[in-house]
Amino acid sequence: MLAMTVADGRLTAAQVPEPAPGPDDVLIEVAAAGVNRADLLQVAGHYPSPPGAPAWPGLEVSGTIVNVGSDDNASFLGAEVCALLPGGGYARYVTVDAGLVLPKPENVSLVDAAGLPEVAATVYSNLGYLLEAEADRKRRVLVHGGAGGIGTFAIQFAKKLADAETWTTARAEWTQKLQALGADRVIDYRSEDFAALAMEAGGADAILDVIGAAYFEPNLKALAQDGRLAIIGLQQGAAAQIHLGGLLAKRATITGTTLRARPLEQRRQILAEAFERIWPALDSGEIEPVVTTRMPLTEAAEAHRVMGAGGHFGKIVLTAE
Repeated sequence: MLAMTVADGRLTAAQVPEPAPGPDDVLIEVAAAGVNRADLLQVAGHYPSPPGAPAWPGLEVSGTIVNVGSDDNASFLGAEVCALLPGGGYARYVTVDAGLVLPKPENVSLVDAAGLPEVAATVYSNLGYLLEAEADRKRRVLVHGGAGGIGTFAIQFAKKLADAETWTTARAEWTQKLQALGADRVIDYRSEDFAALAMEAGGADAILDVIGAAYFEPNLKALAQDGRLAIIGLQQGAAAQIHLGGLLAKRATITGTTLRARPLEQRRQILAEAFERIWPALDSGEIEPVVTTRMPLTEAAEAHRVMGAGGHFGKIVLTAE
């Protein structure tokens, strides 16, 4: 089968053996694969596949189940699904644990469903607690990188499902599109001080951050009392200093998380809860994946160039040819 393998820091089309599903697995004929920044890191040699996963990138796919590893999963045959992967999505076929597979939402095309598993699981695992928050006061959520795949989904989640006042940082030219997704305030990170603006408004109860070190200090300033900062990316640095006095005074909670490295049972649980809490809104069209660029699988290197250049809105997916 065709797969986009990595050689000398470059993506190259190659023929590789078709995988066979293990006892707990299903085999998916891939319709599309989502592109994520982690894929760019893997190609650059900074984020290798975990043991047992294919060596080529791809953390999420959509497609049709064409084989199963045991009779227990036989009812899945022929189902249109999307799946969260430890790797290997840039290929014609992929095997994955059946617990990491979700049905294609009714209101989402099969191709665009490839842009769902990673963002839905990431957003839910970091902001899902907002769904259980007290209803006696409005929460304020600040989403950094609002124009990205995670950002566009997190804005919809925070506003439409968690009923939070939703702020985001992004380029000014994306303001109208982000407001249409539910953003109450769009802060141009190039010309405005998000920390000062948040402090003036009373602070953010939750911050979802993909930037890392460059935003660490201003994020702490922007937090409200008892606020939570979730760091899920390191686009601008991995090392930062922390003022412990400010942390203590605000009773702040800081978490750093990745999805791929979690134990299988945790990933299964996250997807099961995301299915219960998010999929009904996807089925109805209340929220949706924001897929704006679809490119053939063999053009994966160009897709990575587009993402790496910055300034792209929404998700990029690679389609089967």
